[in-house]
Amino acid sequence: MLEYMYFPHDVSTFGPQIDWLFSLIFWIVVITWLAVTITMAVFLVKYRSRPGRKAEYIEGNTRLEVIWTSATAVIMIVLALMSRSTWAEVKENGPPGQVFYNVTAKQFNWEITYPGPDGKLGTKDDVTVENEMHVPVNQVVRIDLASKDVIHSFFVPNLRLKQDAVPGRVIKVWFEATKTGTYAIPCAELCGFGHSGMQGTLTVESEADFQKWLKDQYANANQ
Repeated sequence: MLEYMYFPHDVSTFGPQIDWLFSLIFWIVVITWLAVTITMAVFLVKYRSRPGRKAEYIEGNTRLEVIWTSATAVIMIVLALMSRSTWAEVKENGPPGQVFYNVTAKQFNWEITYPGPDGKLGTKDDVTVENEMHVPVNQVVRIDLASKDVIHSFFVPNLRLKQDAVPGRVIKVWFEATKTGTYAIPCAELCGFGHSGMQGTLTVESEADFQKWLKDQYANANQ
């Protein structure tokens, strides 16, 4: 929806809701900006300095002030209510996971841990890869996100996903990618002198390609 505004191509299930809310807020701001700008231009011309004309002191209009303050409050409340369900879906609920990872941020890399052949995280056969996340397309991915040092931010623009990684906390994250391809995972929180180089890649691929890649990682880990 927002690609015409130079947004990255959306490849997530909850992306359309986020894009729709962004578009709504964007056009509200644009219309308000135009209205204010046009009004200022009219007033600049209408009330410009003229020979023989004395300046007037205007106390204001209480009714107008109440109207625009109330309108702003109503718009903010409506936007909050409209975005509540999307926020709950992305940050609180979400569907059951099909693929599970641990992602640990550190200066200045992403450590992605995959469950080993036993299918369980936290066991000896887990495989950890730096800056390289592979996921199967059209499957729900669940992540336990943590940080080893400072605050980082796990950001995948194409998924419309952004979540801080906070030291001492494990934060649940989920997404479902709908299109195959390779997408950037930059850190979106200033985390030190190497912040600009902290970037991983998300590869969304078919189930067969994903399983093949995973087997290769298991083989490399056992060498």
